[in-house]
Amino acid sequence: MIATLSVEEREKNVTELEPQQRKKLPPLVRLAFDLGPLAAFFVGYSLADFFIATAIFMVTLFASMAVSYLLTKHLPMMSIVSGIIVAVFGGLTLFFHDETFFRMKPTIIYALFGILLLGGLIMGKPLLAAVLGDAVDLTEDGWKILSLRWGMFFFVLAAMNEVVRLEFPDYWVQFKVFGTTILTLGFAILQTPVMLKYEIKKGEGEQ
Repeated sequence: MIATLSVEEREKNVTELEPQQRKKLPPLVRLAFDLGPLAAFFVGYSLADFFIATAIFMVTLFASMAVSYLLTKHLPMMSIVSGIIVAVFGGLTLFFHDETFFRMKPTIIYALFGILLLGGLIMGKPLLAAVLGDAVDLTEDGWKILSLRWGMFFFVLAAMNEVVRLEFPDYWVQFKVFGTTILTLGFAILQTPVMLKYEIKKGEGEQ
């Protein structure tokens, strides 16, 4: 009985320590992995056409995911979901030679993230903690506030993508590469006060 409890305790300890033992990418490296595929897409679009740019984006994205996994031994849930959707809609775009699929991809991704975050809150599970938990440690109230804000923000981005896609198609690439990037980074910076207010310092318990 004692041996059994010891094994269970050891397994529990390993599980609790695992997130802290994961290797973390430096912020600038993580940013490069996030923005690299978009930059490659814009260069491909500027020098060639939409379909070549789509292929370049897909290759660059999956390469960055592979390198990130090799360095950290794990992939964030949002990266996995995004990769699957990119594979499906990017593949449809190239197969049917139709830009519509790839232009709709951000709408699907943003709406899905919004549903997951807000749905998690309704069920009492702030899922944003599972995505950013390795980068920052917040109280439950902090995760709830950020999950609500990011969930609503993703729905706004989804709506904006549809407006630009349908009403201003000639400017969609610029909006996707520069507009959404600036909006997302700006929104993330605006959340800093919440993260500082609800951050759990080392050695402190959750209040």
